Formats: sequence, C-alpha cells, structure tokens
Amino acid sequence: MSITQKGIQKLIEKYQNEDTWLSMGEGLLKIIVIMAIANILIRIGKMAIHNVFKIRNLSPLNTSERREATLSKLLDNILTYVVYFIAFMMVLSVLGIDVKALIAGAGVVGLAVGFGAQSLVKDVISGFFIIFEDQFSVGDHVRIGQFEGDVQAIGLRTTKLKSGTGEVHILPNGTIQEVTNFSLNNSLAIIDVGISYEEDIEKAERVIRDLLEKMPEKYEELVREPDFLGIQNFGPSEVILRIVAETLPMQHNAVSRKIRKDIKLSLDEHGIEIPYPRMVMYSKDNGNIKESSV
Repeated sequence: MSITQKGIQKLIEKYQNEDTWLSMGEGLLKIIVIMAIANILIRIGKMAIHNVFKIRNLSPLNTSERREATLSKLLDNILTYVVYFIAFMMVLSVLGIDVKALIAGAGVVGLAVGFGAQSLVKDVISGFFIIFEDQFSVGDHVRIGQFEGDVQAIGLRTTKLKSGTGEVHILPNGTIQEVTNFSLNNSLAIIDVGISYEEDIEKAERVIRDLLEKMPEKYEELVREPDFLGIQNFGPSEVILRIVAETLPMQHNAVSRKIRKDIKLSLDEHGIEIPYPRMVMYSKDNGNIKESSV
C-alpha cells in the first residue's frame, strides 16, 4: 500500500471514530459560546459607558455634551476591538493553534509592518489629539479642506462627515491639517432690506425696530434682540437697511429667512413699499416723446 493510500486510510479511520466527532462538536460549541459571551460583554460594556456619561451630564459640574458624545463613541469602538481580539485568540486556542507563539510572531511582524504603516500610526495619533484637544466633536458642523458637513463619527483612524446633500465623506485623521468649526460660537444673521426711495425712511425704521423688539420672544434661536444698524447702502432703486442678529450656532440661515418674512409682512401691513424691478419705455408719437412705466 502506498503512502498516500495509508494517509487516506488513517483519515477515514479518524473520522469514523466517535471521539473525533465529539471533540469537533465540543470545539464548535466552545466557539459559539465564546462569540456569544463576547457579544454580551460588548452590549453590557456599551450600556455601562453610556450610563456613566448620562450620570456625568446630571452632575452640577459643567460638561461638554459634544465632547462626551465623541468620547462615548470612541470608547465603544475600543471596547469592541479589545473584546473581539480576545475572543479571536480564544477561538484560535480552541482550534489547537499555539496562541503564545502566534503572538510572539505577530509582535515581530508588527514591528516590521509598523515601519511601513507610518500613515496608520499618524492617523491614530491625530485622532487622539482631535478628541482630547476638543477640536471638533460628533454633531459639530465643520469644514475640513474641501469637505463641509456634520461630524457623524470620530474613530481611531477616520472621521466621517455628512454633507448637507447626504454624501458621507470618510477622512483619515492624519490628513486633517486645518479645521473650521462652525459650532463652537454663536452665528450672525445679516439681513438687508430694500426700501423704495419714495417711502418715508424714518417710518420704515420705526416699524422695523418695533418688530425686532418682539423677536426674542418669538424665536428661541435668537441669543438677544437683533440690532438695527440703519442705512447700509443706496441701490439703483432702493435704500438698503441692514439688520444683524446673533443666533445659536448654525441657526443664522433659518433665522434670516424667518426675519425676512416677518419684515415683509410688517412693511406690507403699514403700506411701506419694497421696490421691485421696473422697465421704463419711451415712445415717439408725432414728434412727442411719451414715457410709460411697466
């Protein structure tokens, strides 16, 4: 009998042995139990992390909700990586692989790979500095390079931005050089209102000032009463009045639209005309020039 035939015969005898199947079944059961316990530990750990941050938010000490939301997501990621790594090592041990030798070999390989994975190390280090320096957090509206949007997640290696039109940009943390954060300070809404030259400017100013006094009660996005700056410029057919309103971060566009609508309704109510484009036509009839406005 040849060596190949002997090997096949031994393999057949091995799998015909009940002990072999019992050992395989026991190993499979251990793997299932390990993965189930890993998932349970991850869920319990995430619940514990979130509850800790909820308790911190209830304390009288000033805490940054933005930063804590970012840290909770980061801790969730770290917990998941650590638990799954330990579970993977235990599964290898169940399969009969020498984990100690594997870890020792992985250390040598990891050292060699580390020299070629400098960008990965740079991404991770940059991610930690972004979080602990509180440059931006989950929920902030930022501009990073040519990308602008809301921060969805900050991981160990990448940052996810969601733009206003729905695209999700995934940026390696090591490539983030300059960040513009629009969510740290209050925003300014600048509203220009055109009034016809024929109208009473002082009356229009009084109407607008009276309206602005009621704005903080009407819109909670306003930090304080909007400032009426007066005449900003003279246009081709209108006098331009400027209003500046301080709003909560990233609320200036919505507040601008609301204030413009209120001003238009108030000016219409008081009979003050907002100019609109006009066309003047000249026609020559029997040597006389007639002027008509359209």
